[in-house]
Formats: sequence, C-alpha cells, structure tokens
Amino acid sequence: MAVPEAGLRQVSMTPRDELLEALTARYREAGRREKGRILTEFASVTGYHRKHAARMLRTTTRPDRLRPRPERRLYDEAVREALILLWEASDRICGKRLKPLIPMLLAAMERHGHLALDIEVRARLETVSAATIDRLLAPARRGGPGRRRVARSPAIRRSVPIRTYADWGDPAPGFIEADLVAHSGPSTCGSFVQTLVLTDIATGWTECAPLLYREQELLGEVMTVVREGLPFPLLGFDTDNDTVFINETIKTWCEKANVMFTRSRPYRKNDQAHIEQKNGAIVRRMVGYRRFEGLAAAEALMRLYKSMRLFVNFFQPSFRLAEKTREGGLVRRRYHPPRTPHQRAVADPRIPQAVKEALDAEHAALDPVRLLSQIRAAQQVLVAIADAGPAETVVGTETPLDAFLSGLRLAWQEGEVRPTAWPKVSKPRGRTVPDPLEGGTAELKAWFEAEPGITGRQLLDRLQAADPETYPDKLIRTVQRRLKVWRRERARALVIGPIAAAEATLKLGSITDEATTTRLGNIPA
Repeated sequence: MAVPEAGLRQVSMTPRDELLEALTARYREAGRREKGRILTEFASVTGYHRKHAARMLRTTTRPDRLRPRPERRLYDEAVREALILLWEASDRICGKRLKPLIPMLLAAMERHGHLALDIEVRARLETVSAATIDRLLAPARRGGPGRRRVARSPAIRRSVPIRTYADWGDPAPGFIEADLVAHSGPSTCGSFVQTLVLTDIATGWTECAPLLYREQELLGEVMTVVREGLPFPLLGFDTDNDTVFINETIKTWCEKANVMFTRSRPYRKNDQAHIEQKNGAIVRRMVGYRRFEGLAAAEALMRLYKSMRLFVNFFQPSFRLAEKTREGGLVRRRYHPPRTPHQRAVADPRIPQAVKEALDAEHAALDPVRLLSQIRAAQQVLVAIADAGPAETVVGTETPLDAFLSGLRLAWQEGEVRPTAWPKVSKPRGRTVPDPLEGGTAELKAWFEAEPGITGRQLLDRLQAADPETYPDKLIRTVQRRLKVWRRERARALVIGPIAAAEATLKLGSITDEATTTRLGNIPA
C-alpha cells in the first residue's frame, strides 16, 4: 500500500479525476486541432466551463487533490474559547474593532484576575487578524443552534406536477385553487391569524377558513372540514409553492382523499389568477388589512366566514372570462354575463340533480339582508378586537333586523359602511410629562396682559427672580412658545372679535403643547 507524501491530503479518485488523468498526457502531446477536439470532449463530459477545462488539462499537478496541510490548526479550540470571552467582554463588537482592543483587554483582564492564559495562546491572540476573528466567532454570533428551519424538499416539489393558467380549460366542478391570506397588519413579526381561501374554477364557489397559526397538520384538519361543506366532491387541489402546502403531510392527505395535487410555477401569480382575484375581492374587502392575532380573532373570523360564504356564493354575482384575443399590443377580453356561484353550479350538467335541488332549497331559505346584518356585526367585532388592548374584552351586539333595514336606505350618505374599511381611531394624545410652568402660567399670563410687548426672556427672568431652582434657563423655549400662543389669541381677537376668538379657541381644544400650536394656523402675531 502506497503511503502518501508528508503534508499532502489524499483524496479518493472520482470519474472526473480518472478522465482528467487519462486525457492530460494526450492533450500535452497533441496538435492544435487535436487539442480542440479533446477539450470539447472533456468539457461536454464533465460539465466544466471550457476555460476551466483547458486550465485543468494544462496543469500537471492537481492543487485541489494534493493540497499542503499543516499538521494542526494554528488557532485551536483554546484560542477560540479565549477569543469568545474577549468578544463578550467587549460587548460583542466586530472583528475590526476587536483586534486593536485585544492587547489592552488582555492586560486589563489579567490585571484584575479575570483571565490567565497560556503564553502560546496569548501570543496567537495578539497576532490574529480581523478576518480570522470574524471567522472564529461566526458560530457564537449565530447564538448557538439557532432557529430550526424546515428545508424545502426538492423531491416533494418535483413530485407535485405543475399546472399553469393555460392548462385549466373547462374543468369539472371540484377543481379548486387554494391560497393563504395573512392578517399581519403593518408588521409580519410574531404570530397572527391567516385565512385559507379555496375557489372552484368552474363555478367560482369560494370557501374561507381561519388558521390560528401556520402548520401543515392544522391545514390538513381544516381542509377536511371545508371539504365536507362543498356542494360537490373535491377533485383537484392547486396551490402555490408555499412550504405549508408543498410537504409530505398535504401530499399524503391528497393521496388518501383521492384528490389531484398540483402547483403553480414559482413567482407566476397568473397561474393562480382565480384565487388571487378572490383574495382581494372577498377576503380583503370583507376583512380589511388590520392585524388579527389570538383565539378571539380566529373565532370572530369564523363567525364572519360562516355568514359570508352564504352571502357570497348565493347573492354575489361575478364575471367569468369567455375568451381573450390579442391584436398586436391590444388585448380584447369578452366575459360571460355575471352569475352567482350557485347559478353556475345549478346550470352545470356535471353536478347531480339532487345536489342542485339541495342548493335551490338552501337558496330559497336564505335572507340576504339578515346575512348582511350578521356580516356587519361580525366585522364590528373584528375591528373592536384588532383595535382593543390585550386586556380588554369585546362583546358584539347585532342590530335588530328592522333597524338595520331602515339604515340601509340612508347608508349611502355615510360613505364607507364596512367597519373593517374604517381607519383605526387614534386615541387623543395628551401631555405625557408634567407641565414645567404649571405653577407660573397664571403669573406669566397676567404679566403679558399688562405688557403685551414683553419678551419671553423677560418673563422667564421674572419667574427666576422669585424661584430660580424651579424655573431654570432651559425653559426659555417653553415660555416663548406659550407667549406666541397668547399673542396669536390677541391678534385673532382684534380681527374677528373676542367672543368669536374665544369660541374658536374652545373648539380647537387645549393649545398649551407645541403640536396643538402648530395646528392653529399661520396667523401672524
């Protein structure tokens, strides 16, 4: 058995290495044309770039196979442990800042008895570079094992066939598209409720269900419940490439339920145009963009979706594309007359007659006004939950049907009627710190009334003459701002009269802080 040379690392031969050794001698001895043919053959077989393949064939020694390696690492575990201690003692600064600090930090810690290092370890710490410091500290900067991430499985993704927007044709009722709508509000941090949206391609029948958290087992259970509420059997399940859909759990669920599982192309939202349209026209229109988190919000969403599914599927007509033609840069679209999902389901010959009769009976028993009243009440509860504090309890009250019906006649005068579309009501902002001039405001106002031309500096000097510790010099800007307000009131009284000026001041509210003063307008003093 051959012993490898000292200082060299032996690497097992691969088919590429064997092919390289076989062709290297031929390549060096061949002519120009023969070298070109050998190079083309070697690059096509190995997959190397032609320039890289030429360099490898010209090189007599493989540096990547026989690389000098020291007997042991220069910076061992002892150096790394000492470096971590210094990094923590320096409040976790970067390597470029830590390198010049190491000699001073070592001396200080040794002087106070916090550190006792071997001479060799200490010498290596003083000579380590900033790049090596960052490399040695990389595992510590990550904070241990870190958050567990579930990697996407290419095998599972490849096993799910792709269906594009042009592959649908005229599918039977039961082939649905699915997507998740996040109710995270302005920030995606933390846990928040999401909505699972399912839309049938043939009829437009839409089902929504809240998910308290993103988890594939929970998604499978919700899918089982939603599937039972569909008026037709579930035949196909088409999703995007989100990992909550593309996993073994959902794939196994589809196989057991005998459902065709397909996915769209990555970053191609047009492949799921049906569900993307429903996300905005139904979920965002009904729910809005507030942040919903917790069990109370999920329960309120469930109550909303219980009434919404009946209202949308039985009383909300929608358009459906009939054909699309392109003439140069002009695209012409022709749509079928708008119909509700219930009407499309009843008119579809592929749905059994018994199912159509059950849908007709359910439609005859529904009251659209009552459903809309229930939707508005659920929306008010959702808004209250989203805007309330964590300790507040929200109790929903439904308006009597007669009062709700009478209000519909005048609802157009109020503008937007959906509570979820109303902006969040901000609480009035008051003073957050005590007024530093609370004890001297009356005196300041009296001095100003007696001498309207007095300055802020003169007013503060008079206060300091009586109590210099309570009224320091840093209050000069506060006095000047208050003086500016009083001058503005006097100017307004001269223009519109004292009574009207007083009424205007009362309507505007307190004007003692700077923010309120800015909102009064630009009336010159």
